[in-house]
Amino acid sequence: MRVAVAGSVGRDHLMTFPGKFTDSFVAGSLDKVSLSFLVDGLDIHRGGVGANIAFGMGALGLNPILIAAVGKDWADYDAWLSRHGVDTGHVRISTELYTATFMVTTDHDLNQIASFFPGAMSEAREIELAPIIARTGKFDLLVISPDDPQAMIQHSESARSLKIPFAADPSQQMARMSGEEIQLLIQGADYLFLNEYELSLAMQKTGWSDQKIFDQVRVRVVTLGSKGAKVEEHGKETIVVGVPAERAKIDPTGVGDAFRSGFVAGLSWGFGHERCAQIGSMLATFCIETKGTQEYRFDRTEFLERFSAAYGATASQELATVLNPRLIG
Repeated sequence: MRVAVAGSVGRDHLMTFPGKFTDSFVAGSLDKVSLSFLVDGLDIHRGGVGANIAFGMGALGLNPILIAAVGKDWADYDAWLSRHGVDTGHVRISTELYTATFMVTTDHDLNQIASFFPGAMSEAREIELAPIIARTGKFDLLVISPDDPQAMIQHSESARSLKIPFAADPSQQMARMSGEEIQLLIQGADYLFLNEYELSLAMQKTGWSDQKIFDQVRVRVVTLGSKGAKVEEHGKETIVVGVPAERAKIDPTGVGDAFRSGFVAGLSWGFGHERCAQIGSMLATFCIETKGTQEYRFDRTEFLERFSAAYGATASQELATVLNPRLIG
């Protein structure tokens, strides 16, 4: 299955605040917030939603095509992704701008406050899918993840016109996009990925009901945090999948991206939606146990053993027939 992932590539600046953000908010004064949080740590890692999803698929042994706009500082990141199975040959490299920067602070309760500077990502709107498809062959699935909003909408329109199945994943750009832009992005999607808050925000911004949003797509996947995820498909019972037990909760950054990696990997292997959600949840668990969105490590034996403990021997045996992860390092 030929999967392309369109989305952001960035450098993540991850900071930790030892208290709770909510302790610094004053009821009745939220219209005039002026706060500064003294953080304990700063870690800089590779990131960006498109790159994270592609990396996760590569870690599981697949070879996704990355569609993104990156900066003139791309060389080392390119080598990293290429070494881990990602086809980076169709990435647009800016001659003037640097790769996007993501800055996030996480508090004691794993709440986050983040900012994102697009940098070279703003050139993603210049990317045309047709020339890439001419070189790679038609995609079996295009994942449209957070990116320059105009680029996201253009990719969605191109997928519809070229009759390419696509998954819409507005997530981090939901706050930036207008209701009309969200509507244009998700209409006709084969898959729509959201978390619970993003679904509520989509309803608020579009003016559409929960049901009307669902009616725009074939399958809706809603992640539920520590409660797992649910998969809704028209005419079928809703599937709810729990999360495996974590060994630690270190940092939630990139967990949703890892879930999408595993879910799409399951689709690539031909599994049903329940198994896809289980694979996504397992990969997300590895991610939350580490700091950094591409820092998790596992081998085949460990993945299958933990998968079996979470979802049963039969599920693990089915996954064993296709799982061939790359050694990450």
